Amino acid sequence: MEHQVIDAFRKQFAEDPTHIAFAPGRVNLIGGHTDYNEGFVLPAAIDRGMWLAFRPRTDRVMRLYSVNFDREIHLSLDYLTQGRGWQEYPKGVAWALEEHGYRLRGIDAAVVGNVPRGAGLSSSAALEMAFARAFAAASDIEWQIVPMAQAAQQAENEWVGLNCGIMDQLASAAGRRDYALLIDCRTLDLEPVPLPPHTAIAVLDTGTRRSLTDSAYNNRRAACEAAAARCGVHTLRDLTPEQLEARRGILSDELYRRARHVVTENERVLRAAEAARSSDAERFGALINASHASLRDDYEVSSAALNAMAGCAVGHDACYGARLTGAGFGGCCVALIDSRRASSFASAVQMCYTNQTTLESQVILCLPSDGATLKDLHGV
Repeated sequence: MEHQVIDAFRKQFAEDPTHIAFAPGRVNLIGGHTDYNEGFVLPAAIDRGMWLAFRPRTDRVMRLYSVNFDREIHLSLDYLTQGRGWQEYPKGVAWALEEHGYRLRGIDAAVVGNVPRGAGLSSSAALEMAFARAFAAASDIEWQIVPMAQAAQQAENEWVGLNCGIMDQLASAAGRRDYALLIDCRTLDLEPVPLPPHTAIAVLDTGTRRSLTDSAYNNRRAACEAAAARCGVHTLRDLTPEQLEARRGILSDELYRRARHVVTENERVLRAAEAARSSDAERFGALINASHASLRDDYEVSSAALNAMAGCAVGHDACYGARLTGAGFGGCCVALIDSRRASSFASAVQMCYTNQTTLESQVILCLPSDGATLKDLHGV
């Protein structure tokens, strides 16, 4: 991908790029819809992402070319206005960084990615963090993981219009090879957690898609805020299952079930991290299965395709556990599997899923990877 994006830059701008920024997508092993409730999540950065070849400019102009869309955009950092399209992500990141007090220089940039869009693998956060890395380098800004992730989250919340939590941006910025990341979304503390030996992460693409800003995602967040307010707490992070049960009578059935998912999911994440530290893949997998059931029944963000895929996965004896990942409503499941049987697992799951749904699917074996990086091409 590096060679492809360098060649694209040269063809588009008739000169050489000076740097390549890379930021990975992520898969969330467990911790569905807990991040915007200041809870716990356990994602891993993956070996798919966004590559950005760029060259700093001396003015405030941005010339941005997307290989995937084969489109060039010209913008001025002095006249950013909201619109629609892939360019809203770099525009939003530039706007947010300047809101944080940074003064940016323009860039020429070509970008290419191999994260499936709309699949729940956070192609948007990968794009945001790649541009954040590029803007920081071009403008001589110190790279700091948490502030840059916060700026990218602000871009998605306030510019793009999706009320996401900070998990996606932090996972993309701070990923570590061979580890998942336990993230406390209140304190933003990060703890690398090793995966159990002989396990692999399989992303199971259902072939169905959703657009988050057009889905019920924002409604779920509003329900959580309403439940927390009724219960007299800042966020649902502040409730134990016992405390929630004691307040059940003041909540509607729907708000209670939404809150029950979040409160119990936080406990599952912490138990899963402990299982991973103890190399207990079976316990980890059981918690992943319980997460899917809660997302399906209490949070109601699953779909027929996601349920079929999760069922096919857990029906194979190489699978420790499977759940929907990302926001839900379509996209992907994630499975923790025995790495020594990955090939047979993939073929069996694809056959099972097609037999049940008539849909084609894709199984992507992912390696937990490092977060956003920068390569200087001078002398290369």
